[in-house]
Amino acid sequence: MRVQAMVLAALTLAGCGTIQTVVRSDEAAANSVKKQNSYCGSVPRIYSGVTYDFCTLHAAPGPGIDEQTMSNANPIVLIDAVISGALDTLLLPYTIYRQQVDGSIIVTE
Repeated sequence: MRVQAMVLAALTLAGCGTIQTVVRSDEAAANSVKKQNSYCGSVPRIYSGVTYDFCTLHAAPGPGIDEQTMSNANPIVLIDAVISGALDTLLLPYTIYRQQVDGSIIVTE
């Protein structure tokens, strides 16, 4: 049971929205959002992890997926949004500074 919890935590952190937007470069974060075919044009740095997760949910469905099934809204993304919210709150002083200096992460140009 303990190993399963650690594996779940590792997988969640690997795809964590906060890690994707704060730790990685702006280009990598923007490319990740583009790859998901999201309709988001930019991601603000303040609470960027939660915004990243909502951009994942607000994406075009993949090929062969019926739009009525809401396939993008899987439980892992929703769990990650809660974890990202906690991490984003801890990183709030840093992300407020980065928002003032660098602005939002631009996805489309």
